[in-house]
Amino acid sequence: MSFRIGLISDVHACPAPVEEAMALFRRRRVDKIICVGDIAGYNDQLEATVDLLVKNDCEAIIGNHDQAYLEEDKNGQNAECRDYLRSLPAVREYFIENKRIYVVHAQPPNSQHGGIKLLDENGRIIDRQRQRWSKALDDFAREILIVGHTHQVFFEPLGNTLVINPGSSVYNHSCAILNLPDLTVDFYTLSGSEILKSWNWSMLARN
Repeated sequence: MSFRIGLISDVHACPAPVEEAMALFRRRRVDKIICVGDIAGYNDQLEATVDLLVKNDCEAIIGNHDQAYLEEDKNGQNAECRDYLRSLPAVREYFIENKRIYVVHAQPPNSQHGGIKLLDENGRIIDRQRQRWSKALDDFAREILIVGHTHQVFFEPLGNTLVINPGSSVYNHSCAILNLPDLTVDFYTLSGSEILKSWNWSMLARN
C-alpha cells in the first residue's frame, strides 16, 4: 500500500498557491503534508498562509526568511505568526515504509543557508554540481533528503540518497508528492503556470 507525502516549500507569505496545493493534496489523498521552510518573506500575507498550513495539518520546518522575521522588530507583527514560526524545528526526521527521511531547509545537518544548487538557468543539471553533492552526501545515512531554499525543482540521486526539492509554490509554481515505498515523485504545476525549474538563477549562482 502506497504512502503519499505532499511537499511544498518556499511559500513566502503568498497563500493562493498554498491553497491550491492543499486542495490537490486532498484530491490525491496524501497521508502527510510537509512544508520545507520559508513560510515568511517577499509577500505580505503571512497570517493567511500560516492559517492554511495549520488548518491542513502541515508539518513545517523553519527557513532563513522565517528566522529573519523572528529577528525583526516586533512592532506590527502578528503574535500568532511569531509563535508559530518560533515553534518550528530546523530539521524533521521520519521513518516511513522502511525509508529514512530527512527534511532541512537548505542542506544538512541543519543549515538555512547555502543549499543544494543543481540546475542552470534553463533547468538543466550542472554535472560538476551533481558530482560535488554526490561526494558531500556519500556518507549521509538516509534514503531520502528533502530540501528547499534554492528555488529549484528536482528529484535526483546524490550519493546513496534521493534528494528532492519541490520548488517554491509561488516562484517555481510547483509542489510535489513523494510516493513510498516505490520512491517516485510527481511534480504538479500551480497558479495556471508551467513549472519553472530554476528561478532567480543568477542570484543563486553567486551564493
